[in-house]
Amino acid sequence: MSIKIGTNPIAWSNDDMQNLGQHISLNTCLSQAHDAGYQGIELGHKFPRDAAKLKLILQKYNIDLIGGWYSTELLRRSADDEIAALQDHINLLKNMNCKIFILAETSNAIHAARDIPLAKSPCLSDDQWNIFTDRMNIICAYIRDQGMETAYHHHMGTVIENKDEIDRFMDMTTDDVGLLMDAGHAAFAGIDPVALTTKYATRITHIHCKDIRLNICQKAINKDYSFLDAVLEGAFTVPGDGNINFPDILKQLAKIDYNGWLVVEAEQDPEKYDPQIYAKLGYDNLLQMAKDVKLI
Repeated sequence: MSIKIGTNPIAWSNDDMQNLGQHISLNTCLSQAHDAGYQGIELGHKFPRDAAKLKLILQKYNIDLIGGWYSTELLRRSADDEIAALQDHINLLKNMNCKIFILAETSNAIHAARDIPLAKSPCLSDDQWNIFTDRMNIICAYIRDQGMETAYHHHMGTVIENKDEIDRFMDMTTDDVGLLMDAGHAAFAGIDPVALTTKYATRITHIHCKDIRLNICQKAINKDYSFLDAVLEGAFTVPGDGNINFPDILKQLAKIDYNGWLVVEAEQDPEKYDPQIYAKLGYDNLLQMAKDVKLI
């Protein structure tokens, strides 16, 4: 497929802190996403998980389903058990004609725990690394055989958060395991998103275009915030509104003829940052930057 720009409902309704945006309906989210110009959207907790119902809702707003986060628990269950557990999710994606399967390990993650600071992000022992990546390779091969590409989401507060963890993960997994390059989570973890994109260009299968407010991210680290407290403080924003060099990221994608989704994603408090305003700002900024580097 050609480059398309999509979004994530997390700017309207937060999945990890569901009281954020609780009052905003799914119809409002989809209507505002459509009006901003987005061609697709990822799943959120307000979306029905029945394909027939979901198709009717999305068709009303002429928006495609891009895919949606799936939480693996490979430190707790076998590859066979994980494959059994993901059946409902993969069947929904298949029925919605999605090509990307987004996944992240959450069996010991802290990103959804407001009382645990990011300094306590989980780390794996050598034995756990072997178990985790062996199982990840198996389930990603299975997903490939189902006709979908995987996109592993490195994420603050999880076992794949910083540069060393991403490097080790990529080294220990096969090419069946694609990478979701999330610019915001990379920058928050002290990684240059341009360098990350360049290094793993051939493994990148999906892009989250999340920007950061660097001063707030630094404050969160200095004051030992939890991930959710950093979100509430305003650590993230849409492309072009923060400190990340998106033009250079997009230039690297153009060099490899990246052919997939660019997803504008900004975990923000909708009471502080109007989702309608930021959805349009993010779309317009990203579209112009992509055009400038001949990606679109």
